Amino acid sequence: MNPLAGIDAAFLHLETAQMPMHVGALHLLELPADYAGDFLEHLRAHIAARLPLAPVLRRKLATMPLNLANPSWVDAAPDLEEHIVGYDLPAGSDMAALEAQISLLHTELLDRERPLWKFHVFYGLEPGPEGEQRYGLYTQLHHAAVDGQAAVALAGVILDTTAKPRKTSASAATSSAADGTQAQVGTVGMLRSALAQQLGQTWQLARALPGAAGTLSSMAAQTAADVAGAKLKGWLGGDSAEQSQESKISHLSLAPRTRLNNSVTAERSFSTVSLPLPVLHDVRRKHGASLNDALLFICAGALRRYFSKHGPLPRKSLVAAVPVSMRSSGRMSKANTQATMSVVSLGTHLADPSKRLAYLLEASQTMKGELERIKSLMPSDYPSMGLPWLMQAGAQLYGRAHVAERLPTVANLVISNVPGPTQPLYLAGARVLSMYPASIVVHGLGLNITVQSYADSLDIGLMACAHALPETNELAAHLEAAFLEFLALPVAKAPRASAKRSGIAAKKARVSAPKAGRKA
Repeated sequence: MNPLAGIDAAFLHLETAQMPMHVGALHLLELPADYAGDFLEHLRAHIAARLPLAPVLRRKLATMPLNLANPSWVDAAPDLEEHIVGYDLPAGSDMAALEAQISLLHTELLDRERPLWKFHVFYGLEPGPEGEQRYGLYTQLHHAAVDGQAAVALAGVILDTTAKPRKTSASAATSSAADGTQAQVGTVGMLRSALAQQLGQTWQLARALPGAAGTLSSMAAQTAADVAGAKLKGWLGGDSAEQSQESKISHLSLAPRTRLNNSVTAERSFSTVSLPLPVLHDVRRKHGASLNDALLFICAGALRRYFSKHGPLPRKSLVAAVPVSMRSSGRMSKANTQATMSVVSLGTHLADPSKRLAYLLEASQTMKGELERIKSLMPSDYPSMGLPWLMQAGAQLYGRAHVAERLPTVANLVISNVPGPTQPLYLAGARVLSMYPASIVVHGLGLNITVQSYADSLDIGLMACAHALPETNELAAHLEAAFLEFLALPVAKAPRASAKRSGIAAKKARVSAPKAGRKA
């Protein structure tokens, strides 16, 4: 038996018609103009050959008796006629037509009696500049089966670096195929496995509690000291209330309520945009910003533009929930979700882009420091006996009773950055031109902006509740405008050294200064 971890199972228990819990991506594929095959059948044959290397695609859920605990994964051969399907769009359809299709398909729940994935192939797209044949591919994988980085790793199994698919070795396929569990497991065996898992999880949780309590006590004391120090500094320095409010960056305060922070409906709005990655890297290095910092700044600028037009623009900064991977560097042994969530203030209340960037850099640094202290307290697994009933009932009640409108707003939207492949890839002989993520929106967080790097571009997918934000195409245009704003930002000058320096300090500076003509 392979029981689901707590976080993975939560994506199942919390899923409703209004909150589908699958992730995916919209890919634009290109084949030569003289391609004469049926790409749908070609893709099915390609996936069939890679299935032995992709356990995630050949397993399904086995529910525990009486739904007492989290379900388990068991082996199941997918029916590729059902899992890979085709659609005919009107001839000459463009990206907007594809985005409209994804808006509709993203609300369809995956069949839990089958492996939790589905691929949708679209015909009828306008050809490339040299007459190349183009197809759309929308992939769906349930978040209970993979997180963002695991989905990228799965793509590495399915995709190739050349138009000619690589040959898979029989030994690799055999060892990978033997990795799964048997589908036929008796009721007694399932209960025994569930009980053993609960005991193990309870023991691990009990062992972690003393350390967690100590960490939380230390954090509380540090936070109190920081607040007291900030107030004392304000009194002594005579800071005005306005200056203090503008410069204050805290992750303890709540986010302002916006149209994004209500209960979501079953309708979605989806749009895409791409940004040049090398250019973004060049500019963000000049500002001493990470790629994630630059993305947050661009999203903040786009959101400020959007709310300035559609209103109201909150006087307080919008706050983004930011998923953070908990995986060890270079390790991808498990496909299950290994991530947590943090929050960062975006500085959308600041009209000056330079001030907004400085604010966001500080906020990002604060978030990283806080996350480093608390990430060890966030278990990805925990006892689940009885939780499926409670979570499923709670999720239904949460939506029907519009609880999101009554609770304080912790964050306004989700912004996620997933590192992707660094070189162009191919699928069943077709070149992959883009990888636009399509992610999850939930009650209280009606907009999800997910970014994935691919080769020399950043592919951005904007998924929103259509009732909360139907104009995702407009927000995508604002992202492009905010990107240009980032490129035009003047680089902040380093602060000058103090004119008054001690003799020893000045002497050290003279000794260590590089000579003319030599590299510093």
